[in-house]
Amino acid sequence: MAYERVKAIPWRPRSLQARQLLAASLGLVAFLALAGYALDRAFVDVAGQGMRERMKSYAFVYAGGIDFARDGSLVPPYVQPDGRFDRPGSGLYAEVLLPNDAWTSGSARGPQLPQAEMLGALEERFEGPLGMIRSDGTPGNVYRYGLGLVDASRGTAAEFPYTIYIMEDAGTLPRQVQVFRQALWGYLGIAGLILLLLQALILRWSLWPLRRVIAELKRVQRGQANRMGERHPRELEPLTDSINALIESERQNLDHQRNTMADLAHSLKTPLAVLRTRLDSGAGEAELREDVATQLQRMNDLVGYQLSRGASAGHKLFAAPVAIEPHAEQIVRGLEKIYAARGIICEFEIDADAQFHGEPGDLQELLGNLLENAFKWAQSRVLLTARPGDTAPSRRPGLLLLVDDDGPGIPPERIAHVLQRGVRGDERVQGHGIGLAIVQDIVRSYRGELHVGHAPVTGGARFEVRLPPGL
Repeated sequence: MAYERVKAIPWRPRSLQARQLLAASLGLVAFLALAGYALDRAFVDVAGQGMRERMKSYAFVYAGGIDFARDGSLVPPYVQPDGRFDRPGSGLYAEVLLPNDAWTSGSARGPQLPQAEMLGALEERFEGPLGMIRSDGTPGNVYRYGLGLVDASRGTAAEFPYTIYIMEDAGTLPRQVQVFRQALWGYLGIAGLILLLLQALILRWSLWPLRRVIAELKRVQRGQANRMGERHPRELEPLTDSINALIESERQNLDHQRNTMADLAHSLKTPLAVLRTRLDSGAGEAELREDVATQLQRMNDLVGYQLSRGASAGHKLFAAPVAIEPHAEQIVRGLEKIYAARGIICEFEIDADAQFHGEPGDLQELLGNLLENAFKWAQSRVLLTARPGDTAPSRRPGLLLLVDDDGPGIPPERIAHVLQRGVRGDERVQGHGIGLAIVQDIVRSYRGELHVGHAPVTGGARFEVRLPPGL
């Protein structure tokens, strides 16, 4: 017999709406059940206490309405406190015990009530349910309240005790409780259904912003939109801002890589064309070797530069903070050795709260190129300043880097030329143009700004890098 292997269906997590609706529904059902149970027990207690108080009030009415004849016989009240006391088998009975006699209400004729005993003066007793036989011979139960009294209307010498008992059929209380329970659970059930419906509507309304975010994200995935919308609840703003930043970062990285590859391809065309021309010209071996070595070195420099540009765009959007001072000290120690003959000293003014949120390699490239440029043009002093930049609520602070030197500075009319963009990569291979180009690429990838101006303290050039607040 062949058995077919059943493929297990992967478990799929419940949606947020289903989770919240299930949790809220269970909480609501539990609350209604506990509330219903508490109300039920409270009604049973109140109903029992109400029955006792009602029977007690009947006893006091009888105590105020009965009288005694000269021979000691009891004279019942003319009007009963409740019409059921006159109706046989009504379920409400009255009995008065005397030392040598007893009196019962008209309703007690027929049923066999439980035996009672005399109580002491002002003694109260509530008991039940007690067994009895109804008028039709069926067994039943009653609750009984007793009140012991003493008649002293004819003086202390002629006073004698008597006891009033009020009995009520025990089935009255359960019937009241049953009616109450039916009404209670019925109303609680209707209230529960209405609350569940309202709860579902409220959850759907409260989760609408999430569905809107999902719809916007799908539009971005399909290419129908470039980024997420701007108007979202405060709780979702960090999420949408992070998604927008990630989209923008990926788009910038893709554009950067495309531009880098295009620049590299364009830059390699000239050396390759030169090599092809020299090969076709029939030049001598020595001359050809020199030309090949020159063009290979040129292509190697171009490839290295373009690779460094491409690497600068690969930073992490949510990178951990990087301390600035250790990297700066490592770079400065190397530069001071290179420029030891000129005796250049680099000073630090680094704020303890200043941190770089990105790749350590980007920080090294940034500081390395700026400090190397400053060491090249400085006479004796370089100043590195780092402090927190602009801040924004619920965002990590930005960063401000200042590299000053005491060199000749840069004339204002040449600043735009120094930072000019769009220069061919092969035109920036030699000199410090490569370093500044890499700095501009890194700063741009972090959505920052690079400014060049006059250093007020050292008197030379100032390179100012401002990185905006992060996510």
